[in-house]
This record gives sequence, C-alpha cells and structure tokens, in this order.
Amino acid sequence: MWCSCARPDDERTPAVQRRSQTAVLAAASLLLAAGCSNGGAQPPGGGAPATAKSPGASARATSPGAAPSPAAPPAKGSVKVTKTLTTGLKSPWGVAVLPGGDLLVGSRDTGKIVRIAVDSGKTTELGSVPGVAPGGEGGLLGLAVSSDFGTDHQVYAYFTTASDNRIARMIYDDKRPPGDQLGAPDTILRGIPKGEIHNGGRIAFGPDKMLYAGTGETGDTGLAQDKSSLGGKILRMTPDGEPAHGNPSADSVVYDYGHRNVQGLAWDSDHRLWASEFGQHTWDELNLIEPGKNYGWPEIEGKAKSGQGGPDYVDPVEVWKTDDASPSGLAYAKGSLWMASLRGERLWRIPLNGTKPVAAPQAFLKGTYGRLRTVVAAGDGTLWLVTSNTDGRGTPRKGDDRILRLKVS
Repeated sequence: MWCSCARPDDERTPAVQRRSQTAVLAAASLLLAAGCSNGGAQPPGGGAPATAKSPGASARATSPGAAPSPAAPPAKGSVKVTKTLTTGLKSPWGVAVLPGGDLLVGSRDTGKIVRIAVDSGKTTELGSVPGVAPGGEGGLLGLAVSSDFGTDHQVYAYFTTASDNRIARMIYDDKRPPGDQLGAPDTILRGIPKGEIHNGGRIAFGPDKMLYAGTGETGDTGLAQDKSSLGGKILRMTPDGEPAHGNPSADSVVYDYGHRNVQGLAWDSDHRLWASEFGQHTWDELNLIEPGKNYGWPEIEGKAKSGQGGPDYVDPVEVWKTDDASPSGLAYAKGSLWMASLRGERLWRIPLNGTKPVAAPQAFLKGTYGRLRTVVAAGDGTLWLVTSNTDGRGTPRKGDDRILRLKVS
C-alpha cells in the first residue's frame, strides 16, 4: 500500500506504520570467490567478479575492507566559487558530463535536455524525452552518457511515466537541428515503482562500465525490504538493462536493498561505491555500498541502537540531522566525497582515508545559493554544482537555477 504519511524528499512527517518484512530470496549466489574469477575484476564495492571484457578487469579490485589510501586528505578543506556557468535553468535535476567536458542537463518538470558549453555557457536544446509525466518528485530525473559514448552516442535517462519509473537510452546527434537531436527512446528497464515522493532517480556508469541506479520506495516502506521489487534499492545492470554478471542474484538487477530514497552515487579512487540517502525524522545517511547487503530501511534509520538492529543491517558511515542535509547529489574529488543538500542548503565535504572519514563532515556555502541538487566532478579536481530553487519547494532568486564551478581542496 502507499503510505500517505511519508514525507517529501526534504520534509519530515509522522512515523509510519512498519510493515512486516517480506521473505527474502536465498543468497547462495551472493559472492563468488575472487580466485574463481577467471581473470575478471570485482564490481565496485566488492562482490563477484565482472566479465573478462569489463574495463574494471585491468583496475585494482577493492573491497570495502581494503587498506586505507596511501595519502589521506587534510581534515579541513576549502571551497571557492570560480565561475557561474549558466543561469535561468528551470527545475534542473540530472547532469552528465560529455567527453570534452560540456554538460548535459535535464529539466525534471519539462522533460527537456540541454547541452551547456563549459567554455562559454552557451545552451543548446537537444529535445524532450517522450513519455515523461512530471508530478510531485517525479519527472525527468537522472542522466548518464554511455561509457562508449565516442562510438555509440547513447544518452541514458531515468524518468517517471504515467505508470512507472524507467530507464531509456537515446542516440544523441549534435549534427541535427537544435531541439531535434535525440533519437527515439529505447527502454532498457521498466517497472521501477513510482509515487508522488521517493522516486530515487540517480543513474551513473561505474568503473566496470555497468549502469547503476538509485531508486526510492515511493512512500510504501515495505518495498525497500522486498527483493522482488525494484523500489528502495540500488540496481546494477548492463548497458542493455540486463542483470550484470556478479550481481547477488544472477537473474536480478537488484544490487542491494533496504533504502528509503537514494539520490546520490559516487565511486572513490579505489572504485568503492558510495550512496547518499534521505532519512525520515532523524538521520540522513552516507552509505558504503556492498552487493547483497541490507541497509535497514524501514527497520532502522541511521545507525542501529542497542536491541534495535543486528548483523543483518549495515550501518551508514556518516549521518546528519535531517534539517542539515536532505542529501541529493554526490561526487568524489580531491580525496573527499562532496554531498549536495536540499533542505540543508549546503555542500558537505567528507574527507576519506580508505573506508573511514578522516574528520567530521565540513559544511560549505550554507544558505548562500539555496537548495543544492546535483554535484558532479569535472575531472580536473573541480566540481560543478547545480542549485534547485525552482522545483516548487525552494525560494527562487534572480537568476535561479544556476550551475557553479567550484575549486575544492
């Protein structure tokens, strides 16, 4: 059932009725021994080996228990806004970086995708994604470009339709007239639950060239523990939308479960996967993701207390009071994770030494630019930061919404 008392992405609501945890599937195929990999690499965050064709096969396969990084970042960092790339965006949500550095930006409420030149800020409309049905927190959400974009020119989009959330890919042809540069959508995954709230939506290609997606439980809390549902999960799939080799269950795209509303995905320098997630009343979370693991929702919010949790639940690495975060996008740069916050209206820095924070999270830009939706690594140690004040919950200022370039340390 849909729970009407569940809160929007950055507003807390009364406690929800717990639903009995559904029976879970056997996990005999959860992890394959690394010695049986036939030369394949592990998926980011550990787990079974990827196929020999995976680009991760030449990378160091690292599990969450790996040794600390050789050089940890300093406890205190810095943020300097060096450029306003563009202004006047309406309900920006997903951002993808093209080869060469230009940005693709999607509008949640209009379904349009634009290209923004990073040298001049010039905006070119690609077109609209067919079938987008905006409403509440739904609409055109995450964007990603193929790991082989140079040859296949595929742009991936996670979006809400009249019946579900789904992921489709479209060929982008920048030689066609503006507004008509997107090919017909090819749906690779459908049936992700939709709702007025908690639609998840972030997608990204990992170091293994697999596509990852963060989903929400739409306010129906029981979906998070139901392995047969795609809601309240992180999904891992091939570029064609098939279950990726090494997933906990060979016939499922479900990579882990027990999430409320995942909206940030990022990999560190050792290819560990991290995710940011909305809590309800008390704690927002940063989680280190391992395949097949249970992150506790709705049984646990934040870190388990005595008698409340057990070995079946994975504790978050960091938690925030809900007024201080409501986390959305997540990026990795300069040895730290950077987390954009909506209700908290600030950018959080979490410096890492391996799997452990070096120091307490550090906040920047508090209240300066309002709600912050998406943060993306630019590839040169800088970040792109996208505001979210025109989404119906913020207070738009002149020029909103905007994209800022940040120099960070």
